[in-house]
Amino acid sequence: MDITEQGIILSDSFETPTAPETPASPSGHLVAPAGLAPGNGYSHVSWGTGRVVAVSGQLALDEHGTLVGPGDPDAQARQVFENIRRALAAAGADFADVIKLTFFTTDVAYLPALRAARDAVIDTVNPPASSAVVVAGLIRPEFLVEVDALAVLPANAPAPAPTPTSALTPATAPAPAPAPAASAATRATAAAPEATA
Repeated sequence: MDITEQGIILSDSFETPTAPETPASPSGHLVAPAGLAPGNGYSHVSWGTGRVVAVSGQLALDEHGTLVGPGDPDAQARQVFENIRRALAAAGADFADVIKLTFFTTDVAYLPALRAARDAVIDTVNPPASSAVVVAGLIRPEFLVEVDALAVLPANAPAPAPTPTSALTPATAPAPAPAPAASAATRATAAAPEATA
């Protein structure tokens, strides 16, 4: 497995043995499988066989790390999907290869902005599977939305050429640091009372 600095994981293979497959495509989508109501702009089931591309959660930052669209969910959503497009392209993929999107938003009122930005770049007839999660906050309070993506390329798709900013491979990546005995988050989680779902 190759890991790049851009938050992309390239796996040698991913197989879903029980998923149907068409010879022309390594992936597929089911908007409304038997017994399920159609999704609102998403597929209930997506699958793929080939090289997996995982794009880390993207925020509304431009290439210089500057926030795009302070207080504007539409501008932030468009920038997030532009960042996903760039990350996918760095791995040799595009939105046609995406099988799963996960939305994180600080307010359910921002979902229309996310859906509009998504629908501008995906196949709305065969959309990827999607999840939407309303969260108390993102990494910084000025961020309103975050989206991550999972794509599948054919197994024989050429791997992207390493660049100075994406040259980490298992052979060149630094060795992981030894794990601390217990992090502050682990200690806080262990001390917190149990919550039920």
